[in-house]
Amino acid sequence: MLPALAALLLAVTGCTSATETDTTTDPKPAAPRTASPSPSSTSGARPLNDAIRDLKTAPEYTGAYDRDAFKHWNKGLNPGDGCDTREELLLAEAVKEPTKGDGCKLTGGEWLSYYDEVTVTDAGGLDVDHMVPLEEAWSSGAHTWTAERREAYANDLTAERSLVAVTAKTNRSKGRRDPAEWLPPADSALCTYLEDWTATKLRWGLTADTKERDALAQHAKDCPDAAVEVQPAS
Repeated sequence: MLPALAALLLAVTGCTSATETDTTTDPKPAAPRTASPSPSSTSGARPLNDAIRDLKTAPEYTGAYDRDAFKHWNKGLNPGDGCDTREELLLAEAVKEPTKGDGCKLTGGEWLSYYDEVTVTDAGGLDVDHMVPLEEAWSSGAHTWTAERREAYANDLTAERSLVAVTAKTNRSKGRRDPAEWLPPADSALCTYLEDWTATKLRWGLTADTKERDALAQHAKDCPDAAVEVQPAS
């Protein structure tokens, strides 16, 4: 979600009151997400159904989960800017950029939480969601990774789909659940969410259990034009 991160990290001025607005009744500008690639127009993109079939199916690892094994947030893509990963993501995804103060304190600004179509005007009302939650990643293969790879995963600003700013309410409702157990409440979010989830799992070589993969395939029937372009993690 960060193809133009360097430009977007510049501080700007302006301040609005801290509110949340349901955009289903009060339309706002769309969030600055890159449009989903179409299979015919973007090199490397393929239909969502094909990408889902590429997921390796395996039972989830059931050993104890250690959240501390995923170091976050770190200093982000630009360690010298005084902002951590979360703050850099918020700057990059702002519909109206906030003012960046000392210690990267963000005031003002505006964000669109695509999970629930809610506009947020206070950074404190947002969570940065790991598209594939840390615990889900752990049980899908990350338990075997090095500490460095887990940190890279938890702070992944180099791919467009790994992290997303959403309302705290929807992030906490989602928790560690996969698409067999939870989907965004906004109908408009479904296809993008399936694309983002599948792309993230393929990027990091994470497995999918049978119920998860079946749910992805079932819901993908409602997204005939959806496509996925995968950027493999280094």
